[in-house]
Amino acid sequence: MPALPRPAVGPGSRYTARASTTRPRPARHTDVAALTRTLTSRDLWLARMLHEHRVLTTHQIANLAYTSPRSAQRRLRTLHQHAVLDSFRPLTQTGSAPEHYTLGPAGAAVLAAHTGCDLADLGWRPSHTGRIAYSPSLGHDLGVNELLTHLAAHRRTAPATGLPLWLSERSCARRWGDIVRPDAYAHWHDGNQLLPFFLEYDTGSQPLPRVEAKLTGYATFANATSTRPALLIHTRTASRDQALRHRLAAPARELGLYIATSSADFTTSTPWGPWWSPLGPGDTRRTTLTCLATHWSRLAPASDLEPTDADTALTLPVPPLPPAPEAEA
Repeated sequence: MPALPRPAVGPGSRYTARASTTRPRPARHTDVAALTRTLTSRDLWLARMLHEHRVLTTHQIANLAYTSPRSAQRRLRTLHQHAVLDSFRPLTQTGSAPEHYTLGPAGAAVLAAHTGCDLADLGWRPSHTGRIAYSPSLGHDLGVNELLTHLAAHRRTAPATGLPLWLSERSCARRWGDIVRPDAYAHWHDGNQLLPFFLEYDTGSQPLPRVEAKLTGYATFANATSTRPALLIHTRTASRDQALRHRLAAPARELGLYIATSSADFTTSTPWGPWWSPLGPGDTRRTTLTCLATHWSRLAPASDLEPTDADTALTLPVPPLPPAPEAEA
């Protein structure tokens, strides 16, 4: 099967941004109370999404919530001017990167007001955007969000499919960090088929023994919770994919894990397609996420997903798609 072209920059490329430029904003105080006249339910959803997933690009936000990139840019510019959002544009080796959006000071204040907590309790600081812009994990985080954004947005054109649940790395750590720390947890839904899965987004920076060592935690999770999500491992290149498959095949079989791998050579923009290869002896066929759900009959969603008394509006899962996006386009 021919490989799709690798992007030169951004998610799926080999380059991680090292610096950024920040879009200027008018120097005026934003009245948070006055924003009640301005912010729509989709704007509030976006603030929650950025609190949950830290950073999303213009393209990712447009795919999830807007009818066109132009309408997305127009609204995002307004939200930036009101300090609901912050933004930066990483420097790249070639070309230019899209605008990257994070939660701004007014957006953080609105979320804090909605939940009755202080900004400090929210975890937001004035250096929030700068820390993300210069983080060495920026490329990794964008790659995770790119992959899952495509899956979530697919529901807008194929209503029978979708991603009804998407938890960030931070939310996963809050729930299961004493056992496993995946890059994300999500549910892929297609008709009557459900694929609950942990995601490991492998950039090739970790040695193979360290990736292998993670499997013990996933096996412990399955035994301790009596649930069995799949484990999807997404890599940067087909060669890294093959190296991981060779290394992980035996321990995956011994631990009884359901694992499938793919790489950016295949899943560039259609990760629901026939790009995933189940990990098995001599098994190199590639199939869809829906077929994986059919093939692995003993799959079960992870535990600790039901709301508890300890949950707040900010610890509950954020719907991957906004409320009625077409009505507010």
